[in-house]
Amino acid sequence: MDHNASLSNSGGIGRRRLLTSGGLAAAGVVAGADPARAGRGRIPPDTRPGGAFDRYVAKLAADGRFSGVVLLAHRGRTVLSRSYGMADKAKGIRNHEGIAFNLSSASQPFLAVAVLQLLQQGRLTLSDPVGRHLRDLSGEIAEKVTIHHLLTSTSGLDAPMPDWQRVFHSRPEVHEYAEQWVRQATLVGVPGAASNGHRPGGGVGLAMAALIVEAVSGMTFWDYVHRRVFRRCGMTGSAFYTREQWLTDEHIAHPYMSQADGSLVDAVRNLDQGSVDPFTQGRNPGRGFIGHASGGGFATAPDLVRFAEALRDGTVLDRPYADLFAGAKLPGPDPTSFDGYTMPISISNGQWVIGRGGADGGVGANWSIYPDTGWVGVVLSNDDHLPIQDLLLRQEAAITGAPVSPPSGGGG
Repeated sequence: MDHNASLSNSGGIGRRRLLTSGGLAAAGVVAGADPARAGRGRIPPDTRPGGAFDRYVAKLAADGRFSGVVLLAHRGRTVLSRSYGMADKAKGIRNHEGIAFNLSSASQPFLAVAVLQLLQQGRLTLSDPVGRHLRDLSGEIAEKVTIHHLLTSTSGLDAPMPDWQRVFHSRPEVHEYAEQWVRQATLVGVPGAASNGHRPGGGVGLAMAALIVEAVSGMTFWDYVHRRVFRRCGMTGSAFYTREQWLTDEHIAHPYMSQADGSLVDAVRNLDQGSVDPFTQGRNPGRGFIGHASGGGFATAPDLVRFAEALRDGTVLDRPYADLFAGAKLPGPDPTSFDGYTMPISISNGQWVIGRGGADGGVGANWSIYPDTGWVGVVLSNDDHLPIQDLLLRQEAAITGAPVSPPSGGGG
């Protein structure tokens, strides 16, 4: 199910690059740029405690506009870590670094890593037609759509919109729904065409890719990512948690959704209610029971730094395949943006930026890797009040020195 369907058509560099997809960069994820030219060892003052970014986030929190965690790390070491608000108001649990947040679509790159691991093992190729691994697809889809097309959202596939109101009750139910959704896919565009991937049901291609991971590996998608991605990266606080775990585990943040009267309600404890935020209208992430290929994984902020380090040092993918994961595949809507595997990629003030963002009712998440200079930025939020576009522009400016316009409201 496409957890970011309502965001995928939004235009503009801010929403598209910073929220819908964050930005993760190209081959420099391993090799990096020339240290002298890129200023690799420098710690910009705006990234430090008490610096401009820290002050901006503190102002948002003081104004009631941020609940969550921000973390800036350089070469794997924390430079700034701040936590605000409550992870679970009913139980009086505050947000902190060890709290796992729902990532929504920001967990999609874990699927791309899974596919590239299987490529590295020689068990598939990116040019494989999907029919080589999956049955019960129409001949047109089976023969014309490749794995590369699925990961770049250029498959030309469409499918009915997911049922955002349905409440799921088990992993098998979620899995069966994903399989049925894939079987409903139709080919409505030319595979490989750059403009055909962003449809309301376009996320069906990611569900199809997850089924290929299962067919090739012999594991469920969830088990594969847990064992081969999270565990390998040392991401001990990250998982595709179930709703039951969400309700009982004190280390998982509850999302607080905006309501028409201005109040916030706990999504997981109020499945009959949805967000009134315009980008996640009517949705409630707790209804899904467990996330899948299009999103809904959970991670802590330090775990996302560990993921970045595992990409850099060859732990999760060998160097050529890490370069392939992080490399630009298609031109984007402006000269400094590109499309990659499950994520957009950009250039900011002469630096590559790689990452992914996601949003759902009460959920705002973004992680960005700056491979040329060794920085990682993480923003994890659990309520709808965060002006995440402004915050991410401030983060990028603090790290790269890129100019930033004044925020569109609140926060100084």
